[in-house]
Amino acid sequence: MTYTPPKVWQNTQSGGKFASINRPVAGPTHDKDLPVGDHPYQLYSLATPNGVKVTVLFEELIEAGHDFDYDAWLIDISEGDQFGSGFVDVNPNSKIPALMDRSGDTPVRIFESAAMMLHMAEKYDAFLGDARPEMLSWLFWQMGSAPFLGGGFGHFYAYAPEKYEYPINRYAMEAKRQLDVLDRHLADNDWMAGSYSIADMAIWSWYGQLVLGRLYDAAEFLDVSSYKNVMEWAERIDARPAVRRGRMVNRAFGDDESLKLPERHARADFDR
Repeated sequence: MTYTPPKVWQNTQSGGKFASINRPVAGPTHDKDLPVGDHPYQLYSLATPNGVKVTVLFEELIEAGHDFDYDAWLIDISEGDQFGSGFVDVNPNSKIPALMDRSGDTPVRIFESAAMMLHMAEKYDAFLGDARPEMLSWLFWQMGSAPFLGGGFGHFYAYAPEKYEYPINRYAMEAKRQLDVLDRHLADNDWMAGSYSIADMAIWSWYGQLVLGRLYDAAEFLDVSSYKNVMEWAERIDARPAVRRGRMVNRAFGDDESLKLPERHARADFDR
């Protein structure tokens, strides 16, 4: 069936797995304060790729010996938690994650995952790579590219209420092009920017988990095993203890109960 767009768009909800969380306006839908724990950093998130990249960094910083701790509160996007007034005050875009830095005299809000990663990495002078321009280039490559993988390929391949050949082929082609970009870079480099950095963490959370078979059940469809350099890099990162812990934080979904830690308030929480 051919679709002819109307002269003026009207919101006609078309279904799909996440249809209930999408709307054409911003702002809160209800009043709800955010909880605040005892630690200097208060993270409000969910273990999607954008959430995982931040919790991986927090756990890597702690693993590296930096003396701080954080509270990570679960934001259930299926229940509309991201539209509560408290969350919107921290992130006006109503997307996870959102971070409040309460380590100073005045609390500071940070939204957008790359902004959080830069904020924390610069604060502790860690995981910034060997060449700052290269690290920043790859970090923002991830921010610009992942919407084609998630909102494009992932949506039409896994979540749309009906399968259509054109959008699936269009975004599968782009996903494979992006994997080839990474594979060519990693053919001559162990890490994205000289040494293990926030660029690796951010990219791994999307593309590493994709090739490891954790996103959209699409590994075979995209022939991810053919990207051998990406696979080797993804497996090295996946083996890091801090990465495993970071994947667990704010996870309340999936079949593996050993990977679920819906809220994190102390390092000892992982022992449970």
